[in-house]
Amino acid sequence: VVDSCLSRIAALEPKLAAFVQLYADDAKLAAEAAHKAMRSGHGLGPLHGIPVALKDLVELEGRVTTGGTAVWRNRVSIYTATLAQRMIGAGMIVLGKTHTVEFAYGAWGTNQHMGTPWNPWDMKVARTPGGSSSGSAVAVASRMAPCAIGTDTGGSVRVPASWCGITGLKTSIGRISTHGVLPLSHTLDTPGPFARSVEDCAILLALLQGGDVNDPQTFLLPPSAPLETLRKGVKGLRLARLPDSERATVDAEVLASYDASLKQLAALGAEIVDLPGGLPSFRESGDLVGRIISAEIYPRIADLADNNELPLDEAVRPRVRAGAAISVREYFDMLAKREAAKRQFAAALDGIDAVLTVGTLTPAIPLTEVDQTKTPAISTRWVNFLDLCALALPNGMTAGGLPTSLQIVCRGGDDALALRIGWAFEQATDWHKLSPA
Repeated sequence: VVDSCLSRIAALEPKLAAFVQLYADDAKLAAEAAHKAMRSGHGLGPLHGIPVALKDLVELEGRVTTGGTAVWRNRVSIYTATLAQRMIGAGMIVLGKTHTVEFAYGAWGTNQHMGTPWNPWDMKVARTPGGSSSGSAVAVASRMAPCAIGTDTGGSVRVPASWCGITGLKTSIGRISTHGVLPLSHTLDTPGPFARSVEDCAILLALLQGGDVNDPQTFLLPPSAPLETLRKGVKGLRLARLPDSERATVDAEVLASYDASLKQLAALGAEIVDLPGGLPSFRESGDLVGRIISAEIYPRIADLADNNELPLDEAVRPRVRAGAAISVREYFDMLAKREAAKRQFAAALDGIDAVLTVGTLTPAIPLTEVDQTKTPAISTRWVNFLDLCALALPNGMTAGGLPTSLQIVCRGGDDALALRIGWAFEQATDWHKLSPA
């Protein structure tokens, strides 16, 4: 399996540029050891020998972790992230680190100095891979890795999953430890898996979740059993549709795929309903997410952002610097607004099991059309703002051969329910089986 992945990487990586570092020799050694362990009856379990790619925010002791910035090209990690410890402890084999937007601050998937991965669904036109977990999504979509880890602060798992035609889980805050994952926003950061199916995401969640003394938030959620409830179906569930006020900004083909998804879930027994009071404004909550991120990352890397001699991404530097203008009072006012919005939305969700939206408003666009002053995370940031969890999975294709995506949003802590709904939809369709030519 590892040889197959490495062969595919050798063939495709020069074009796709998903990886910032590749650990080919060590991966082969680990695969050989796994093979011998299994043959001798010393296998570590079902994940032993399974390859995985890690976003270049995840610390691995003795390895370089750049966080997507050229300034940290030689930054060697002195410890290993909890999530990586759990994967390696289960016998999984790390193929390498994948590209990210600098400091993970951006959803287009671009990186001026470290390189922008190529969206594999269009090998002629360079299109947005989605970010910030761009390399992880491209690696899974192109079958260079069966699974990968990303992070999601405002959509950084779901946007690339949507544009790359794969499945990505934005986990609940506290579900997976952030210890050893370079922070963007300590209020909003959540690690999560990319895979080719909902079940694979559920398997990875079951492995990665749980308490960690280095991350107190992991003790605030009750344990989740995603595999135990995965096949329970959607009959009797009440799923809220996208309000009319948000439909007008959605691309026509994306909207057609979305409406077909609603019909499919209704045919499976779910009740599709309107959300009382509607959803919070995507743009207003998204703007607040951006300001919270800026306020929290600027103090950590101000010495880098304010030094114009350093090679920081021209699109990312102003996003970071925006935090300098946010006062302490304004910052705490934003956090207070978030808590109030969470309580208000929790009341609106009474009797509703999940909210269904599009993953992204458009299919992947050419890189030449990107406006770095705007964000494509319009339909995802509100989920982070309200402390929810969400699953993005393929639900259609445009006439031009680009994937579209369905987003299933559940209450914080209900990761297993989002996976259950996604699994039911996936079993009734074949969109997740498609791969780039």
